[in-house]
Amino acid sequence: MSWYPGVEREQRVSAGSLREFVNGVFERCGMAGQDAALVADSLVAADERGVHSHGVLRVPDYMVKLRTGGVDPRGTPTIASERAAALVVDGGNAMGQVAAMFAMRQAIERASKYGVAFAAVRGSNHCGAMFYYAMEAMGHGMIGICATNALPTMAPWGGVDKIAGINPLAVAIPTLREAPVVLDAAFSFSSHGRIRVFHQKGEPIPENWAFNSEGNATTDAAEALAGLLQPIGEFKGVGLAVVFGMLSTLLSDASYGTELGNMVEGARPGADGHFFLALDISAFTDLERFRERADSVVLQIQNSRRREGVDRLFAPGGMEAMIQAQYKVEGIPLNANTIEGLRLAADQVGADTGFLNH
Repeated sequence: MSWYPGVEREQRVSAGSLREFVNGVFERCGMAGQDAALVADSLVAADERGVHSHGVLRVPDYMVKLRTGGVDPRGTPTIASERAAALVVDGGNAMGQVAAMFAMRQAIERASKYGVAFAAVRGSNHCGAMFYYAMEAMGHGMIGICATNALPTMAPWGGVDKIAGINPLAVAIPTLREAPVVLDAAFSFSSHGRIRVFHQKGEPIPENWAFNSEGNATTDAAEALAGLLQPIGEFKGVGLAVVFGMLSTLLSDASYGTELGNMVEGARPGADGHFFLALDISAFTDLERFRERADSVVLQIQNSRRREGVDRLFAPGGMEAMIQAQYKVEGIPLNANTIEGLRLAADQVGADTGFLNH
């Protein structure tokens, strides 16, 4: 681990060491070894791809949920019902990552038989970055599509009441030689997690990220955290959020919108809903031909003309793949606030903090 010079002091740490440390924290919160390892891997995978808002920044919050927040560290997902390629998964109030990966793998198993499968999830909790589950399907020659509900942070276009979540959608499409096409996007310009990073750094946020509590645009991170997130595409973004929120919850009878909770008091334990869709490419076309054509799409994007001042063009997921390759060599950068949060979390559960002192 070493200090990396930049705008602020950031500590560089290897992905392997970070996984081991976070895994230990979650085990000391009562999680089974394989479940703790899964949650740790999901968070570090987000940091590896530069999605720090869904990385180990979340460890202190997750620790509270596991110890005093009503989430069952030993919760076990089960299949509540199924009809051929359609199934409902009850997350058993487990950590969201545990329920989500169980559901994605169940969808993959059925898609290998039926060509397509859809898993609707209830009884879950916050499950982190959605790309993690969508990409799971690619290793089986499949396309992964998934979404989740989220605490309400957006208003209907023109409104000021928080009634819709940003409800992110992820799609992962395998390629042959190029970086896979991976889209993971919420229907807001940003997320509370990303704004928290700016707030930690004491920096203003971009103009189109948030409204204050009166519905006026703001660049103040503190006002943004107390106010509303701005949707992408104005009314279109809110509409997409509503639709994917409904798909994530109504099919499984999970909580939707304000039923889930709020940003002040937090989510109700075991109330989250998600969905996971797996498409077996070979059920539609030749897998290798599909991957070659996916490569051609990526190359078409990369080789198209650029605006002045733009160095590179990326297909969805291309920039994250580049960051991941860079971090593999240089280490993952963690800011001082994240490091302090990890240290305090480790101290509370009696985990070894020596890793953070190098």
